[in-house]
Amino acid sequence: MRVKTHYCCQECGHQSTRWLGRCPGCGVWNSLVEEINQPPGTFAPAGTVGEPPRPVTEVPALAEDRFPTEIAELDRVLGGGIVPGSLILVGGDPGIGKSTLMLQAAHLLSRRLQVLYVSGEESARQIRIRADRLGALSRGLLLLCETDIDAVEGHLRQLTPPVVIIDSIQTMFKAGIPSAPGSVGQVRECAAQLMRLAKTTGISIFLVGHVTKEGTLAGPRVLEHMVDTVLYMEGDRHQFFRILRGMKNRFGSTHEIGIFEMSGKGLVEVANPSALFLIQRAQTDVPGSAVVAGLEGTRPLLVEIQALVSPTGYGVPRRMTAGVDYNRVALIAAVLEKRVGLNLGSQDLYVNAVGGVKLDEPAVDLAIACALASSFRDVPVDPALVCAGEIGLTGELRPVTGVEKRIKEAFKMGFSRFLTAAQSAIPDQEQPGIITADTLAGALELALKV
Repeated sequence: MRVKTHYCCQECGHQSTRWLGRCPGCGVWNSLVEEINQPPGTFAPAGTVGEPPRPVTEVPALAEDRFPTEIAELDRVLGGGIVPGSLILVGGDPGIGKSTLMLQAAHLLSRRLQVLYVSGEESARQIRIRADRLGALSRGLLLLCETDIDAVEGHLRQLTPPVVIIDSIQTMFKAGIPSAPGSVGQVRECAAQLMRLAKTTGISIFLVGHVTKEGTLAGPRVLEHMVDTVLYMEGDRHQFFRILRGMKNRFGSTHEIGIFEMSGKGLVEVANPSALFLIQRAQTDVPGSAVVAGLEGTRPLLVEIQALVSPTGYGVPRRMTAGVDYNRVALIAAVLEKRVGLNLGSQDLYVNAVGGVKLDEPAVDLAIACALASSFRDVPVDPALVCAGEIGLTGELRPVTGVEKRIKEAFKMGFSRFLTAAQSAIPDQEQPGIITADTLAGALELALKV
């Protein structure tokens, strides 16, 4: 039987029989999404009482039973492993390595338990070709090429595998909904059906999701609210490494990242990411280069920041960034001009985080400022120096968290000096090689080789 649907505004609740670009009720654009009409009698009658509420102290506490995937970087982002009955969404750009990572994880898991890989984009023979290349052949790994969500649920209830991978959620469809697969209504209903299945049966389900041209996960925003964990794989397709970042995790921290290197045999874990990002740093006496000690979750990360400052050839100076926030670079340039006296208003500024990694924490401010000042003055930064600090609008240098981990990583990688704010909570203030400054001007005097 065909299911009747309507379009409902997510802002004001206005309902329409057809899709409209702008809601007639509140005037918000692109807020109408497709919903299924609830037939009469589907709601519980008035006065029906379910399970009574009880104090939280009387709810039995259960130990969190995780099982690892044997991929250390994936387990780190998941918070230690897979929680039974969890719904995990894995997103990323096309060709970034989502299906490769899922097939590798499925193979390692299938050596201990049964795993069902549901593909809506590839045939079984195509998956077998990829499995041969990755060496992911196991009798515990079951393949199913299906796009009907009701048929998928039937197989899951019959097999009850501990882990299921759906590649991808945008290819699944529910019969009766008139919209095409991948539409807002289809994605939401299919994800809701899989969520109910995961919570009632204890099956852990991975959903592979596509991204839009804006870089956000395709489908309704409620999809990210519905799942327990959202993992996003990022990186340049022309680079040899990938970063798996946790955007949401109900069972662990969202600040962890996993780093992989793309090879001919799939994704290989990177044990020492700092060495990976500094491997191309051959010339250390060139102006415009500084090394920052970043912190992603509990993992310190050394990344080279490069900057190029050159006189503008046009009326309006250009500002271009890659891997760092554009607005943050503009703010730092304004502080350098106002508080330090560097005339950057007539200069083109180009800032890049080497390797394609994205840094969004405040600790990168000092490295950006050092790289810009180094390029503008044509004086190289001390090659033995690593810096980390936040810059305020008045030109002061603010402390950052996790200074001890950053210092240990810098010295472990062979650097002999570490520059940070004077107010930082450093356990051993007298440790040789640690230098501090109160202002940005003072930090630049210590960092640049004069």
